[in-house]
Amino acid sequence: MTKDEIFQPNWISAPGETIADILEERDLSLAQFARRMDCRREFANELLTGREEITATIARRLEVILGGSASFWITRESQYRADAVRLNRGSQPSAAEEWLQEIPLKDMINFGWIKPASYSTPDKEKACLNFFQVLDVRTWHQKYRGALEMAVFRTSPSFDSQPGAVAAWLRQGEVEAESIDCEPWDAQRLRRALSNIRPLTRQKHPSLFLPELRKQCAECGVAVAIVRAPTGCRASGATRFVSTNKALLLLSFRYLSDDHFWFTFFHEAGHLLLHDQKALFLEGAGRSSNKEEEEANEFAARVLIPSQLEAAMRDLGLNGREVIRFARLAGVSPGIVVGQLQHIGKIRRNQLNALKRRFTWDSD
Repeated sequence: MTKDEIFQPNWISAPGETIADILEERDLSLAQFARRMDCRREFANELLTGREEITATIARRLEVILGGSASFWITRESQYRADAVRLNRGSQPSAAEEWLQEIPLKDMINFGWIKPASYSTPDKEKACLNFFQVLDVRTWHQKYRGALEMAVFRTSPSFDSQPGAVAAWLRQGEVEAESIDCEPWDAQRLRRALSNIRPLTRQKHPSLFLPELRKQCAECGVAVAIVRAPTGCRASGATRFVSTNKALLLLSFRYLSDDHFWFTFFHEAGHLLLHDQKALFLEGAGRSSNKEEEEANEFAARVLIPSQLEAAMRDLGLNGREVIRFARLAGVSPGIVVGQLQHIGKIRRNQLNALKRRFTWDSD
């Protein structure tokens, strides 16, 4: 290397490494360093890892506490950031980094589905692989992308955009189903139970109807899981058999209204009773795209509004009191009647929506 050449290493060193060396030399702990810096321990740790930038104010504190001029620490910081930009510009993201961008990592952490040991790519990759119960990214693609492509074909093209988000939602449903004790799968028992589940639609709050819904379904071999959809997942419901004796019925509460929640539940129950146990059924925003979806829609509609009451329902107009009286006669919530009237085109989508019950997610 000539004297005119500039040394540009293919590695970078965060200023925090220098700070850590000084702390080690002086036998100072992270907690002691944080107290002297008058900052939280978490913030001090971020300085050491390079995730927090050394500002002019911090540089002056480091000058007083550790030595070295403030300009030294500012120069050290700016060189580190410049080297990081230079190296990132010349490198392609790894397969792990590309995969982590494909799945809803932020929501998976915020929802408590995973707890990576650190913010590093290897730790996040390891936590996600453990979550999906696969050995590597290649195995994940084989296991989930293939299954989702089959399911997507069955339902709405809206799933094409974010299959990783749908896969994460499905996997969390499987995780929750594992903790639900169920009797062996019994199709006839489930068919009979639906008439007992139907009155639950009149219960106003999920804390009242969800425990009973789960209980009655578990007695039939069906684990009902309610999992909030992460960003990029537009699914409202899904069904699959996790074993020969146990079915998963997964709901997202996507639209947070009683009519949509209950119609989706009975639609999914229809899949379990009418269709192939080896299939994965996903329901999204699209209209029915095949015979199986149309059959599940018809099944749900007939359970909610029996055929002998359909003509009376079609005679309903925009009188809210009449809708409420009919709902009481039918034994379902008024919101369900409104949803069905909108579905058959008797009223517009923006009419009588005040009769629907709306829900919100708790902060936890």
